[in-house]
Amino acid sequence: MGKFRQTALPAGAEGPDALAVADRLHSAAIHLLRRVRQQDALSGEGPARLSALSVLVFAGPKTLGELASAEQVKPPTMSRIVAGLVHARLVEISTDSRDARRRHIRASAKGARLLQKARQRRITDLAAHLHALPGEKLARLDDAADILGKLLADWR
Repeated sequence: MGKFRQTALPAGAEGPDALAVADRLHSAAIHLLRRVRQQDALSGEGPARLSALSVLVFAGPKTLGELASAEQVKPPTMSRIVAGLVHARLVEISTDSRDARRRHIRASAKGARLLQKARQRRITDLAAHLHALPGEKLARLDDAADILGKLLADWR
């Protein structure tokens, strides 16, 4: 983890520099996700498929282009991911009633269940580690989660 030099704070201000906090949060978030994502292997699906399925479960049906954009991949890559999800019966594809060339991809009931189980395994694994913390530290993490949630809600 790289360390950024703290910049000077305004006169009378105390506390950490935003850049230093951002560096620490970035590193912690990546390591945390890598660790809990290990539980995803139990789903039988790879990370790319689970990520695309997550978009469909939590954001609703998407076109191939919308899904590719959300996942930051090219449409041909997303076509292969979706083909695998269709083969596993985790998504369903329907044709737009107004434009036969436009297709909508949505999570199937099986896909939603698989994703919810994978999510629950990650949460349970994380909770097992959080359980070892003293109550005061757990409360501080709860406060931090609230702060991050509000920050993300306002993210532009």
